[in-house]
Amino acid sequence: MPKKKLLIKDKIFETYSDQVLEYEKEPKSVFMFCKKIGIDESDFYKNFSSLEHVKEAIFVKFFDNAYHLISKEKNYGKQSPKEKLLLFYYTFFEVLFLNRSYVLFALTASGNKMEQLMSLKSLRTSFKKFAFGLIEEGNMQKNSQFTKHPESLFSEGAWIQLLFLFKFWIEDKSPGFEKTDIAIEKSVQTVFELFDNTPFDSIIDFGKFLWKENFKMT
Repeated sequence: MPKKKLLIKDKIFETYSDQVLEYEKEPKSVFMFCKKIGIDESDFYKNFSSLEHVKEAIFVKFFDNAYHLISKEKNYGKQSPKEKLLLFYYTFFEVLFLNRSYVLFALTASGNKMEQLMSLKSLRTSFKKFAFGLIEEGNMQKNSQFTKHPESLFSEGAWIQLLFLFKFWIEDKSPGFEKTDIAIEKSVQTVFELFDNTPFDSIIDFGKFLWKENFKMT
């Protein structure tokens, strides 16, 4: 990507998130947004089709940042799919932590759950592609065709898991969000025991954890 285009894109990301937090509302139009930050509309449309596109792309940027960080980890390529997913979740929520005020606004301010999910539409595509690759890698390690799992189905399950962790993290009031770390560990353990067809211990353990935290999926 040309340096000028990259700089404009980063400026749009930064200014959009700053504006919604400062004014506690989203910009009304591309025209007003561009006028405010001093760029031509043509430069905006070279990068994004709409303000909603910017909102979606910010979450993809969080994903890309987390993936870039974990892919640079020593021996990342040698880790198991389970270890890679754990590492991604821990890193992704660290990235979200650095941008918590924006994430909370984007996912809770409107109160419209459908609108909130639309903000995560592009993130869903990126994450499912990542999860698909992990499941595919896990299937390659299985000897029997009967123990392999459909990548599309299980990548959708991984996306639902991520939505659950989003909600848990948003509502987590523990110091340093330590309970989110526990939820990540236990949910990944449960998913991979299901993947390996040995679910009972982790499902019971995860259920006890949710019961203890009085967490409601509503």
